[in-house]
Amino acid sequence: MKVILLQDVKGQGKKGEVVDVNEGYARNFLVKKGLAEIATATKLNDIAQKKSSADFHKAEEIKMTKALATELKGKVFTVKIKAGQNGKVFGSVTGANVSDAMLAQGYNVDKRKIVLTQPIKTLGSYDVDLKLMEGITSKIIVNVEAE
Repeated sequence: MKVILLQDVKGQGKKGEVVDVNEGYARNFLVKKGLAEIATATKLNDIAQKKSSADFHKAEEIKMTKALATELKGKVFTVKIKAGQNGKVFGSVTGANVSDAMLAQGYNVDKRKIVLTQPIKTLGSYDVDLKLMEGITSKIIVNVEAE
C-alpha cells in the first residue's frame, strides 16, 4: 500500500515522500498515529505540482542570484570607521559593516554571506569574497577609510 509520509519515519523515509508499506502497518500504525496518509491519485498529483512549483522557484532564485553575483563582481564599497593616526582601526571591520556599506549603494546582501578570511584592522583596500548561494560566489573590493 502506498502512503504519503506526513513526518519523518525512521526506517521508512522523510516527510513528503511516497513509500510502499504493508497494509496493516499503514492502517494500524502510520495513519492511526498521524504519521502518514493513504496515497490517492489527487494527493499524488498535488505532491507533483508542489514539487514542480518548488523547482521553478528554486531555478528563479538561482537565476537572480547569478545576476546579482555578476553585477557585484569588482564593485568598490567604502567603509568608514574610526582609526588612529598610524592607520590602525579601533576594533575591526566586520561583515555587518560591509553589508551596511553595500546597502547604502542599494545592494541588500546578508552579513553572513560576506566571507572575511581575516579581520580587517588597518586602513586600505581589501578583496572580499561573497558566498551568495551554494556554488555562486563573487568578489568585491572594500575600501576602509578613516571617519
